Amino acid sequence: MALIPLEDLQKRPPPAGWAPFALGFRPFFLAAGLYGVLMMALWLGVLHGRLDPGGLSPLVWHGHEMLFGFTVAVIAGFLLTAAQNWTGIRTPHGRPLVVLFLLWGAGRLAFLIPGLAPEWIAAIDLAFLPALAFALALPILRARQLHNYPFPIMLLALAAANALVHLETLGWSTTASLGLHLAVYVIVVMIVVMGGRVIPSFTDNKLRTRARRWQSIEILAPVSSVVALLAALAAPASPVTALLAALAAAVHATRLAGWYTKQYWAVPLLWVLHLGYAWIAVGFALLAWSAAGMDAAAGSALHAFTAGGIGVLTLGMMARVSLGHSGRLLEPAPVMTWAFAAVNFAALVRVAAPLLFPHAYATAMAVAGLLWVGAFGLFAAIYAPILLRPRVDGKPG
Repeated sequence: MALIPLEDLQKRPPPAGWAPFALGFRPFFLAAGLYGVLMMALWLGVLHGRLDPGGLSPLVWHGHEMLFGFTVAVIAGFLLTAAQNWTGIRTPHGRPLVVLFLLWGAGRLAFLIPGLAPEWIAAIDLAFLPALAFALALPILRARQLHNYPFPIMLLALAAANALVHLETLGWSTTASLGLHLAVYVIVVMIVVMGGRVIPSFTDNKLRTRARRWQSIEILAPVSSVVALLAALAAPASPVTALLAALAAAVHATRLAGWYTKQYWAVPLLWVLHLGYAWIAVGFALLAWSAAGMDAAAGSALHAFTAGGIGVLTLGMMARVSLGHSGRLLEPAPVMTWAFAAVNFAALVRVAAPLLFPHAYATAMAVAGLLWVGAFGLFAAIYAPILLRPRVDGKPG
């Protein structure tokens, strides 16, 4: 990824033309930013009784679209872009990327078509993740990169989680909650694996530092996460689950401490990633508390993973990847610092309020939702020209 000097950027005119499908991050990051704003605004309307999501229960609809709509769009954009870097093989662009993007969009629109049979809605919505897994697997298999094989597999696990949700909408089971929790946990494992690669690397490259990495912790981070999350699926309230989740929390806190340097507080594109990963450690700690018998912590644990880990890291990664892969300097617009702060405060309110101020739940949810809308609205407004226009250095992508 080549960056061009600041003086050259200042001299060059804005790139001409359009390139919304030149590389995976472009359409999917823009769609994620816009969809994240739309879905949260609609959810606030549902919470205040002004909207009805239709055939789905409100909680299932909210969880499904934030995971399989918003989050999956970010994952698609990131992995399609990263895989090209990993393998040196072009990932879908142009018309193939348009087809993938339309598959994702069709899944979102299918729920809105009046009278469309649930079977058709399920079939349309379930098509995207297997197609994405196939598109990602091709370059990884061609390059024989064994360490990247888990990513297509995790995408198929997400597809299975989505299927569990749709089985309930079809009236064939009561597995929607299981499917949503499984999806969250698969995404958490993705964050643990990918975060361990890129967060310390980004930090070291920018600050010329060297993150401390302990081999035992690097092995334990994904292993303890998978074991704790499987235990949480099988036995949400159990001393064994509490112990495993507490161990995972300690491992992630230790890993994060090894990456720490006070220098990153001067670089918004770095501290937002570190704080996003910190929410994963908080999520495991709250999961341990919930499994130990504190029922009120269950929802906070889930939202530490989602509003915290997923929300903060997706915003931070989209902001950084969009700059780097459009040939720009890794210096976001100053107002993005406020967006990074807003999404963290949204997570803090969403996680802490049910535990500390349950009587103010409705107000807290409104505050958290508006902060989220503000954060991702700023991203969409600032980054739309970057995502739609060609690279400033004239290279493909």
